[in-house]
Amino acid sequence: MHTTPLHPDFGRIVQDVDLRDVTADHLFPEIRQAFEEHSALLFPAQQMDDETHVRLAELFGPLENRDAMAAGRDLDFEIPEVSNQTGGGVSAPESLHTLNLQANMLWHTDSTFLPVPALINILTARVLPPSGGGETELASTRAGWASMPTDLRDKLQDAIIWHRLSHSRARLSPELARLPEMNKWPDRPWRAIWPNPVTGEEALFIASHGFSIEGLGLAEGQEVIDAAIAHCTRPEAVYSHKWQVGDVLLWDERAVLHRGRPWNYDEPRTLKSICCSVTEADGLASVRIV
Repeated sequence: MHTTPLHPDFGRIVQDVDLRDVTADHLFPEIRQAFEEHSALLFPAQQMDDETHVRLAELFGPLENRDAMAAGRDLDFEIPEVSNQTGGGVSAPESLHTLNLQANMLWHTDSTFLPVPALINILTARVLPPSGGGETELASTRAGWASMPTDLRDKLQDAIIWHRLSHSRARLSPELARLPEMNKWPDRPWRAIWPNPVTGEEALFIASHGFSIEGLGLAEGQEVIDAAIAHCTRPEAVYSHKWQVGDVLLWDERAVLHRGRPWNYDEPRTLKSICCSVTEADGLASVRIV
């Protein structure tokens, strides 16, 4: 498997691999090792349909099915879309749907507000705006933690961060934050540092959903969270991906922050995204609050 650097601090670009050919015994062991070591992988110009997307995700772990989690019973899995396309047109720029897409432009980690956090996001581009924009940006919280100033490290080393989906949405729109789908998950605490169970390297587990650090006042806790995210996402620490249809970008949710970037909302843009939930083998016990 031939790879080249994605960013000086993290990530690899994987060449000459057709994801349709990947099985548990063929290529996946190398892909999984590269994922653990480098935190993000880009597979350019893939011919990946929904079936291939699901099959690849299932090699990493259980598919994250939020509808089933909320219902407390098995429901058919549908691949989530990050899209402004609705019924043959596009959602209005001022609509709550578009506002929710814009909330993804805050630096975040997926699913920190769920009962089980995400291990990975596997994202692929299907429809792109003709005039450009809509990049996806990544930043390593493993590299960010290693270079973090001592005063911030001291506040986060043994910290417990509380997460709430509506908290990040409220930063854009109180109306968006009040929607039922933004409030169906109880506040969720996780330890702030996640050691990788394969490499032993520590990463900061943080997100824009984080609203409180246990033992600190709300204002002080928010200041620490914002300062830590700002450090991890300094311009020189960020990889910005300009999409081409067929690109597949995946990253370790335990060790990478991400965000979307704006585009002309009069133009359609659709990405398909599958997250997998962490298991005990992925180090869940190291961040779980018992």
